[in-house]
Amino acid sequence: MSVLSLNNVSYSYEGKTKVLDNINYSFEKGKVYAIVGRSGAGKTTLLSLLSGLVSPTEGEINFGNTNVRKIDRYLFRSKYVGVIFQAYNLLPHLTAEENVEMSMRASGKKIPNKRAEAKRILQSVGLDESLAKRRILKLSGGEQQRVAIARALSFNPNVILADEPTGNLDLTTQEEIMNIFKDLAHSGNKCIIIVSHNPEVSQMADEVYELASLRK
Repeated sequence: MSVLSLNNVSYSYEGKTKVLDNINYSFEKGKVYAIVGRSGAGKTTLLSLLSGLVSPTEGEINFGNTNVRKIDRYLFRSKYVGVIFQAYNLLPHLTAEENVEMSMRASGKKIPNKRAEAKRILQSVGLDESLAKRRILKLSGGEQQRVAIARALSFNPNVILADEPTGNLDLTTQEEIMNIFKDLAHSGNKCIIIVSHNPEVSQMADEVYELASLRK
C-alpha cells in the first residue's frame, strides 16, 4: 500500500503557467525513489506539493487514505514528512546536536532526553560525538548533509523528501549519502523521495520517475 500518492495532479503558477500536468505517482515505504527531469520540468514544485507547502491546482495528494488538504500543514511537516533542503538550512550558530534537538522541540515530540536521542540519530548517519558537538560551520559539506538528514529523522517521519541532497558533494561522499538513504529505506522502512539531476542518484534508487518538461 502506498504511503503517499498523487492522483491526476496538475499545478499552475497563478492559475496560468502549467508546470505539472496530470501526474500519477505512488510511493511506498521501504524504497528509495528518484524524481528526475530537465531544468524547468517541475521537480522542485513537485517536492513542494509532496511536502504540503503548496496544494495542487487539480487532482489530489493522499497520505495513506487521507487527502493532504485535510491534514494540518504544520502537523504534516512536523510529524509525518521530513524535508532535507538543498542548502541544508541548518542554524550555523548551533552545534549539530543542537540543530537536531531544536527540530525535536519544534515537532512537539516527547522525548525525556533529547540530547541523548540527538546523539544516537547523528551516530546512525555517521557522525560521532566529537562531530555532534561542533558548530555547523566547522563541519564539511558531507557532514552538514548528514546533520540535515538527522534533523529530518528527529521526529521519526514515515517519508523523507530530499531536494538535490548530493548536488554539492564529491563522488565518494555522494555515494555515502545515498547509502544512508538506502539503509533508511531498506532497513528502516522509510519512504525516501529524492529530487535530483544526478545520474548516480538514479542508478542507486529503487524506482525512478521522470518528469517531462511542459515548456516549449
